[in-house]
Amino acid sequence: MKRYRMFIVILVLLALALWVDMPNSSLNVGNFSRSFETKLGLDLVGGVQALLEADWPADKALPADSMNTARAIVENRVNGLGVSEAVVQLAGERRIVVEIPGQVDPDQAIATIQETGLLEFVHMGSQSLPEGTEIVTDYETGNLPVEAPTPTVITSTVVTPTEVLPAQEVLHTVMTGAALKTVTVSTDTYGDYVIQFALNAEGTQKFAEYTSLNVGQILGIVLDKKVISAPVVRDAIPDGQGIISGNFTLESANKLAIQLRYGSLPIPLKVVESNSVGPTLGQDSLRRSLIAGSIGLAMVIIFMAFYYRLPGMVADLALIVYALLTLALFKLIPVTLTLPGIAGFVLSIGMAVDANILIFSRLKEELRGGRSLRQAIDLGWGRAWPSIRDSNFSTLITCGILFWFGNTFGASIVKGFSITLAIGVIISLFTAITVTRTILHLVLDNMKFAEHPKWFGVG
Repeated sequence: MKRYRMFIVILVLLALALWVDMPNSSLNVGNFSRSFETKLGLDLVGGVQALLEADWPADKALPADSMNTARAIVENRVNGLGVSEAVVQLAGERRIVVEIPGQVDPDQAIATIQETGLLEFVHMGSQSLPEGTEIVTDYETGNLPVEAPTPTVITSTVVTPTEVLPAQEVLHTVMTGAALKTVTVSTDTYGDYVIQFALNAEGTQKFAEYTSLNVGQILGIVLDKKVISAPVVRDAIPDGQGIISGNFTLESANKLAIQLRYGSLPIPLKVVESNSVGPTLGQDSLRRSLIAGSIGLAMVIIFMAFYYRLPGMVADLALIVYALLTLALFKLIPVTLTLPGIAGFVLSIGMAVDANILIFSRLKEELRGGRSLRQAIDLGWGRAWPSIRDSNFSTLITCGILFWFGNTFGASIVKGFSITLAIGVIISLFTAITVTRTILHLVLDNMKFAEHPKWFGVG
């Protein structure tokens, strides 16, 4: 009766796995919605890979925790581009690896994530500067008395060739973009693209104080030391909401909004290396990977059925259950599949078969020793288990080391391989020890071995 209950559990798990594995499967319960899609990595769908490095003197220590902060901001900016399953991780002490699957404009993506994005509100008095003018502010000196955010009134000057103010004309930064609460792109009454913003509570108070005391003065909105616009403060702004205007296109407005929404980088980053993978190449790699995996699975199934006969066929059935469960788990977690990840999955198929081979070899020995079929099955499992346990645990330990290495040094290829292999090994233990054993007992318990020895590859 216990084995029948376990068989029912296996059938339920198999039905759930089949449902998750179906194309376009999803779960919608009330306000909860979740789609189950296969996440593919950069090498399978194309995209961009970049290696960023801190643009900082080699002999000068980086500010504390600056790289972790930069990594988090870069990840937010990449997600703000509408990209899913991007990989952003530290590689050593000064580098960040960025992988953006499916990105069609690599130059725009890299430019967006690389910008420092320092927004400053600069008091210009009565001096109106053309858009694009490079200025020098006193923000770096640490004399900034208030720390708040963003822009203001709609008015901006026309673009002129970039100008640089004399170095001695250091302008005072009233506040920065640190207190931005929300940033969105919209259009004004003339159809021009503008950026609307709202400040947090502290920023709202400080912004209200400044605008109330400086009506008629020019408050420059400056990004990375370049003037975006130079509006005049017409009235006090007590609600902490305003607009940044300029000669924006939709792309440039979205780019700026992403930079402002997710903060400024604590240190500048430079691109050390960048590579693009075309979607055609990625699709070809995916097709070849699926063919290779199918051939490997078919060869294993044929070998098990030919050499171990009836138990081998039961193992083949368990192997199919294993593949369906593993793919379903990949979609549920979700795991981003790359070529190395698929290689790890294919390798785990071999690990799953390896456990069955050990068990069936012991099963043959017990049958040759005169044991009943029921006894041979239980003894075969019991005596093969220590070897299966030790080999699989050793593999899991290796997967842990590979994952740590890949996560520490930005080797996403190694990391993906270790994740898929580890998941495959864990599920293979379940299918070999539980699924195969349960099905074997249900099929063979009432069979007489002496009447059908060749069904078991014996005699």
